[in-house]
Amino acid sequence: MELRQLQYALQIAAERNFSRAADKLHIAQPSLSQQLSKLEKELGVLLFQRNTSSVELTHAGEKFVEQAQTIIDAVELLRQEMSDISQLRTGRVVVGSMPITGAHLLPHVLPVFKSKYAEVEITLLEDSSMNLEKLTASGQTDLSLLSLPLEIPTLAYEVLGEERIDLAVPPEHPLASRSASGIRTALEELRDEPFIVLKEGQGFRKMTVELCHAAGFEPRIVFESNNMETVQSLVATGMGVTLVPHFIARAPRSEFVPVYLPLADPVPSRTLVVAYRRGRYLSHAAEAFMETFRTTVKGLSVE
Repeated sequence: MELRQLQYALQIAAERNFSRAADKLHIAQPSLSQQLSKLEKELGVLLFQRNTSSVELTHAGEKFVEQAQTIIDAVELLRQEMSDISQLRTGRVVVGSMPITGAHLLPHVLPVFKSKYAEVEITLLEDSSMNLEKLTASGQTDLSLLSLPLEIPTLAYEVLGEERIDLAVPPEHPLASRSASGIRTALEELRDEPFIVLKEGQGFRKMTVELCHAAGFEPRIVFESNNMETVQSLVATGMGVTLVPHFIARAPRSEFVPVYLPLADPVPSRTLVVAYRRGRYLSHAAEAFMETFRTTVKGLSVE
């Protein structure tokens, strides 16, 4: 049994598809199938049930994948520990980030980190919050910038800070005049408004819907986007309203800018965190990046 065969089996289990698994592993699909058959023959059990439309784990496969992940984690832990011993200031950190939030926070964090640890390689992986949780839980990122609540219980986290949630409305909207008066808007007042929100699978979309539910109404969603910048542009053109994390509210130099209004007490907020897989060994480089993230963000106005 070879270590690479364990990695192959884990990738097939994650993708449930030989072709996608082969692409991720950067090998030919026939080679992947051959290695799996060789492994199953050695073990004397069938790990995957193949059919024309999908690949499913057998009972033996489920047990194998569980133990294989433990072995791979142990090997990675050994490599990381030896790397830390032999190369105190070198290493590699894979950082997961929600695209728009990262675009506003990482430019503050990365230069500070690189000035202290110039030899440490940072690899950035951007995805939706739902996918980032899965990537972090499977060990494909060392750390990920996310917001609470986390859906996957195997993730641990450190809190970076609270970020208030603002309301964004078109410049011609009747509520827009409150920007000058300082009057705060209650969520209940938005009951009949058309909403523009992020698409399913993004954590802030879920938070927006839940805040509306808590205010006693179902938001009337008229448009969805994968990008918060697009959402804000559509609000600015008069298509609807939305909720926006305060720290990623669009800069005034943008072409389409909505009016941002503070919400009434209790002011909603989201908790930004750096998440990692519970029990995962964090290299010195990863711990240094987390510390840099924590101290840098603390100095920013996220509330």
